[in-house]
Amino acid sequence: QVQLVESGGGLVQAGGSLRLSCAASGGTFSRSAVGWFRQAPGKEHEFVAAVNWRGDSTLYEDSLKGRFTISRDNVKNTAYLQMNSLKPEDTAVFYCACRNGPEESHDSLEYDYWGQGTQVTVSS
Repeated sequence: QVQLVESGGGLVQAGGSLRLSCAASGGTFSRSAVGWFRQAPGKEHEFVAAVNWRGDSTLYEDSLKGRFTISRDNVKNTAYLQMNSLKPEDTAVFYCACRNGPEESHDSLEYDYWGQGTQVTVSS
């Protein structure tokens, strides 16, 4: 069983940056792929990015490529999402998730453990 806790969200002006962290405890985080998802008010859950267990293979939602970067540190049992050039439409609750498998995936159904989420609000 893996427990995930997100942090780093907050209020930022458009064009600003935030780095989200996802701290894991328990289970086998270092052998598990990690994904970030988000949900904006009134919208569907949306894939953001994912990274494999070693951190050397990543997936991104196409429209976010170039602005968002996912990474992980298996020594610290933490995954990160660096978000640059933020836009008001990035406002959402961001969730990290971990799956019982080494390869990254964009499919939320393939993830087994979820954090509680962290709010990101981008003002115009």
